[in-house]
Amino acid sequence: MKVALVYDRVNKMGGAERVLMDLHRLYPDAPLYTLVHNEQTAIWSKNFKVIPTFFNKIKFFRNHHEPLAPFAASAFETFDFREFDLVISVTSAEAKSVITKPETLHICYCLTPTRYLWSGNQNYREAFPIKPLFDQFVKSARRSDLIFASRPDVYLAISQEIQNRISTYYQKKSDVVYPAIDYEFFSQPHQHKKQDYYLVVSRLVPYKKNDIVIEAFNQLNKPLKIVGTGSEETRLKKIAKDNIDFMGNVDDVKLRQLYAKAKAIICPQDEDFGLTPLEAAAAGTPALAYKSGGYLETIIDNDTGLFFEDQTKDAIISVVNRFEAGHHQISLKHCREQAAQFGKDRFTKAFSAKVNQLWQQHQKTFM
Repeated sequence: MKVALVYDRVNKMGGAERVLMDLHRLYPDAPLYTLVHNEQTAIWSKNFKVIPTFFNKIKFFRNHHEPLAPFAASAFETFDFREFDLVISVTSAEAKSVITKPETLHICYCLTPTRYLWSGNQNYREAFPIKPLFDQFVKSARRSDLIFASRPDVYLAISQEIQNRISTYYQKKSDVVYPAIDYEFFSQPHQHKKQDYYLVVSRLVPYKKNDIVIEAFNQLNKPLKIVGTGSEETRLKKIAKDNIDFMGNVDDVKLRQLYAKAKAIICPQDEDFGLTPLEAAAAGTPALAYKSGGYLETIIDNDTGLFFEDQTKDAIISVVNRFEAGHHQISLKHCREQAAQFGKDRFTKAFSAKVNQLWQQHQKTFM
């Protein structure tokens, strides 16, 4: 079976990129088709055969893909997949818009229906300077997105949260296959003692809500380390006090060390699934997380972490104080046990089994 992978853009490192690396281990010969490719900011892609669209010829777009949003789907439509039996699109945006022949099975492993059009629409609208113009664009873009959403033959969802969104926005059924964490790596025996700091691991973009964590720790005056970069980095650094340390991007060995030494990881966003609290749990570190989205499927309240109800500075201050006071029954042993359920072997077996089942069903329609 000849397989191709498709992803929105290959220019950063995050949870979706870890999914792609796991798929590469399953399908090592599969080329990776994408809108734009930046080798310097996506070092993980060096083992892939990456095939970008014509937009990649303009270097500016490799790290500034946002202006391409109205044209991205049209660019994906130019790819020719006639030689492939199976196309797997991994997407939260336009990669699902690729065109395949009927004999080719197109499975969409959906990270979320296009966020700025659907579940995150209000957050993006608030940040846009000319709201009537944004509303007009969204109205048209939603119609197009529904057309693109009809192209995959089958949907797989990364969580029950995303399964619900696929049903709500695209009117499509899907099965859940949870992504994997590298449990063996992050749970490796270590001699690190807990230190007096909290940790955020996140892209620094508006919907991740890192600003409320900074505001909370400005008031708490407790040490906070922030791993990640993004469009909000300059603004966040300006509002942060001296107790907050911006680490930038770090390699996995350093990240594992930061997880293991932290008192807890802070997770303020409404996450689609959320790999970081599971990676932290593998290292024996609990999560203080917003009670919503994918976190409800991976964090056990008062056992592997604590939830807070509102995305506000005061809610984060309250949960940190509750954690510090010991008003919980968090078990570091249970943290590791919970994380172990999301290891790579489980993902490989579950994803392979689902693809094989879907491929057999698909073949029957052409017999």
